[in-house]
Amino acid sequence: MSTNRMGRRAFLQASAGGAASLAMIEGSASGAEATGSSKPALLGGEPTHKGPFPSWPQIDERHEQVWQEVLKKRGWCRLNGDYVERFEAEYAKTIGTKFCLAVANGTSALIASLNALGVGPGDEVLVPPYTFVATINAVLLQYALPVFVDTDPETFQMDATRVEAAITERTRAILPVHLGGNVVDMDTLLAVSKKHNIPVIEDACQAHFAEWRGKRVASLGDTGCFSFQVTKNLCSGEGGALMTNREDLIERAGSFHTNGRPWGAKSGFGYVRNGSNLRMTEFQGALLLEQLPRVEAQSQIREQNAAHLTKRIEAIPGIRPAKSYEGTTRNAYHLYMFRYDPEQFAGLSRDRFREALSAEGIPNMSGYTPLNEQPFMKETLYSRGFVNVYGKETIDAYFGRIACPENDRLCTQGVWFTQNMLLGPRSDMDDIADAIERIHAHAKELIA
Repeated sequence: MSTNRMGRRAFLQASAGGAASLAMIEGSASGAEATGSSKPALLGGEPTHKGPFPSWPQIDERHEQVWQEVLKKRGWCRLNGDYVERFEAEYAKTIGTKFCLAVANGTSALIASLNALGVGPGDEVLVPPYTFVATINAVLLQYALPVFVDTDPETFQMDATRVEAAITERTRAILPVHLGGNVVDMDTLLAVSKKHNIPVIEDACQAHFAEWRGKRVASLGDTGCFSFQVTKNLCSGEGGALMTNREDLIERAGSFHTNGRPWGAKSGFGYVRNGSNLRMTEFQGALLLEQLPRVEAQSQIREQNAAHLTKRIEAIPGIRPAKSYEGTTRNAYHLYMFRYDPEQFAGLSRDRFREALSAEGIPNMSGYTPLNEQPFMKETLYSRGFVNVYGKETIDAYFGRIACPENDRLCTQGVWFTQNMLLGPRSDMDDIADAIERIHAHAKELIA
């Protein structure tokens, strides 16, 4: 895609609690000169980073207290407690939506959204190929077809400029993922949604407090979905939330998530639709209420550290940090993502680069593989149920139209750091950059 329409990421400056945040992230000056010339750890040198990165989740004695409160009240289910409902009210206010439905996990939020919008057999849902498999599984569980829209490698996001071309008469919903806490080009996507009258389900499971033009993600589409799984920036072990401004959708999703009871009913054996049990427990609600006030300060620290890290490593040949679209006013940095170019590292493979980085004390991940090419896709779509719905010829043709070449390339280039690594002092960011500089300086020697 053209880089002309891609504004450089304007990282936010700290505002609330700035003094405390800045004190945390100030660290020693870069040691690039020393590490660039010293021997890499993989070749016998001392690791660049010798201490642990911040652990996750971060807890204190208050978490134990609220769990004890729930335990002693014996109202462990949302049907006879109040913590989940209190969290729903607070989180809706925080995100900027009229309604919040707390559910068992992020996957449940996606399933409840699809059900509320009536997505089912014979329908198609537009999805990215670069995401966690739950995004795709939720669509397949509805016996709908996930139609993959290729990735913009500059941002790691669904390329919104390709969405319109993927629409057919079967398209029932668009399901973008704000991958890693970054944000999809929502101006382009929402314009397509409005033009074709196709609802948008925002998968914001990795994007707590991320913003598009000052509005928090999950408040822009017809529904938005969050995950509170243990690695997430707001977590309760498992858990999720469906956000919406539409009363009809909260009523349908709320009913569906509690076995089809009328939304708001806490007892009785009258049902208004089919449903499932996707309810959040009071233990999770209590944990989330306790953790929610911390997310803003933690988000500021991640942003400031990410800005510093980007400034350091974007100057290294062969390292290309993920960009954000001009409309992104906050990146949540659930992941810090960059592309690695072996040619700029004397041909050092990505696997060997990652091994050398780990040896320097910098944990890292290679990121997702192409979901559209995973074996489970053919196993699922050629199953009896899907063939009965669509017919073999339709399934055959489907696999001929979901190629995503840009995503295929991205999956060979990506490297990730997890969000907890951005919560330490600024010196941690310098250690990461110094380690990459050291590897670049000794790339030829590191080729196994």
